[in-house]
Amino acid sequence: MKKFIIACSVLLAGFAANAQATAGYWQQHVDYRMNVDMDVKTFRYTGKQELIYTNNSPDVLDKVFYHLYFNAFQPGSEMDVRLKTIADPDKRMVINKGTKEEPEYESRIGVLKPDEVGYIKVQSLTQDGQPVTYETKGTILEVKLASPLKPGVSAKLAMDFEGQVPLQIRRSGRNSSEGVALSMTQWYPKMAEYDFEGWHADPYIGREFHGVWGNFDVQISIDKEYILGGTGNLQNGDEIGYGYEKKGTKVKRPKGKKLTWHFHAEKVHDFAWAADPEYIHDTLETPSGVTLHFLYKDNPEIVENWKKLQPRTAALLDFYNKNIGPYPWKQYSVIQGGDGGMEYAMCTLITGERSFGSLVGVTAHEMAHAWFQHLLATNESKHPWMDEGFTSFISDLAENEIMERNKPNPFENAYRSYFMLAMSGKEQPQTTHADRYAENMAYSFSAYSKGEVFLAQLGYVIGQDKLMETLHRYYEDFKFKHPTPNDFKRVAEKVSGFQLDWYLTDWTMTTNTIDYAIKEVTGEGEDTKVTLERIGLMPMPVDVLVVYKDDSYETFYAPLRMMHGIKDNPYPNLERTVLPDWAWAYPTYEFTINRPKSDIKAIVVDPSDLMADVDKSNNGMTFE
Repeated sequence: MKKFIIACSVLLAGFAANAQATAGYWQQHVDYRMNVDMDVKTFRYTGKQELIYTNNSPDVLDKVFYHLYFNAFQPGSEMDVRLKTIADPDKRMVINKGTKEEPEYESRIGVLKPDEVGYIKVQSLTQDGQPVTYETKGTILEVKLASPLKPGVSAKLAMDFEGQVPLQIRRSGRNSSEGVALSMTQWYPKMAEYDFEGWHADPYIGREFHGVWGNFDVQISIDKEYILGGTGNLQNGDEIGYGYEKKGTKVKRPKGKKLTWHFHAEKVHDFAWAADPEYIHDTLETPSGVTLHFLYKDNPEIVENWKKLQPRTAALLDFYNKNIGPYPWKQYSVIQGGDGGMEYAMCTLITGERSFGSLVGVTAHEMAHAWFQHLLATNESKHPWMDEGFTSFISDLAENEIMERNKPNPFENAYRSYFMLAMSGKEQPQTTHADRYAENMAYSFSAYSKGEVFLAQLGYVIGQDKLMETLHRYYEDFKFKHPTPNDFKRVAEKVSGFQLDWYLTDWTMTTNTIDYAIKEVTGEGEDTKVTLERIGLMPMPVDVLVVYKDDSYETFYAPLRMMHGIKDNPYPNLERTVLPDWAWAYPTYEFTINRPKSDIKAIVVDPSDLMADVDKSNNGMTFE
């Protein structure tokens, strides 16, 4: 019986899909030109930014907003206060002055000295040469425009700014625990997103990001011995060297103590970089034409793992290309830095002192974000489950194949974590803003695990082939856009032909749970009557497996009426009976097996184990 259930767990493969235009869609556009000079002794930098902002909205804008993320790393900031008030603060960001059993957490931000804090200070700002009025409010800069920006019109916003890199506490910073000098993420004044919902000028309290699509031209002047990697394509590799020069080129660096690194990136919504004088820089050309860059510390204890990582990263790229859609940029960089793992445009920063398996795992996850965030740019503050959950889904599939784990259900850990959340009494709907979860645990399990189960379970609902076809079509329809949950649902509906509003609503907007049971099995002469029961509030279609004592099998499928459709047989080698549909309001459902009860060995609800039923103890019955 157990072997059969395992055999029925279906692994996924890629399928092609046709694109369909999105009617009535608009999004803003921004082009950045920045010149930055870094002082590696003080960790302070100055910058000049010219920003061309194009208003593609139907609205007249009289103000704009910027993010000044580094301002979060100051005593008394919202991030600092949140660390002091949340029940389970991020362990990387606090010091435990108590015991494991009775912790007393102290915010690492709260004890930063003036030369250790982070900041971005705007020195001047003009709109098309005219001074504007602006005010800094924590991590947000509110700007009253000199003249309203009409639909279809662009404005040049020119800014001088200065910054200080904070001690490495969260994502960004200097002198990480692994000795990386500079992890430069969320480091520049970044235009906030404006869309059909209005401005998204969220303060930086701890969660992730949202940005405007555009192009970046960035020049970074830094001491000559520092090696950089990050977003974009290096324009002057032949004078920089360090492995960026064309093969056979003799590098001729300009005189002076500093080098100016010139990067260009198109069609991205962020720009990140890292720098260290001890980086090893390796490159790997892939069959798809994408160059992979690897920058990691010259530490003998990690070099072997980082070398072994490189062909696995190429395999990950190939997997994602096939199962989602082609990676569109020329390079991707895996960089040792930061405080864990975090995705950015064309790159990721990850901690590097890990086991080989962990190194592949974090790379698989962060690289998948190149699709589910940096190509399909959902609003991570409002819909973190689309970002983290979809990424976790595809990276678990990729690792299962590339690391040859051969798990029958690669998503089992996500299901386990979701069940813990659902039973904890601390679950909040996935529509909760990322900053407004009561605990970090609830946020993490909701965004990562429940978000992953959303996709894995959708494969149970519409069929595995239709799920992968949906991912392909989602990529084609919404790459380089800002899709919403409803956008994804509509793609799935078009691919499958089913109505799926119930699925999106119950799973993401409520904490309703799924619980189906076999209530009763009775023999009626040569037939057997089975009574199923819906105990949980969330509806689902139901697959039932019947195992006979002669070791033959049969499946029964009760469609959900509100789906208005029937999925293909997930077990084509088995006979399947499609039953009349089950309307949600009816708590019980009966069907007949045309064999006597004495012939039956077992009956199981959901043999795939992909339905997130919170109580599986009532999902099966066995008979002597």
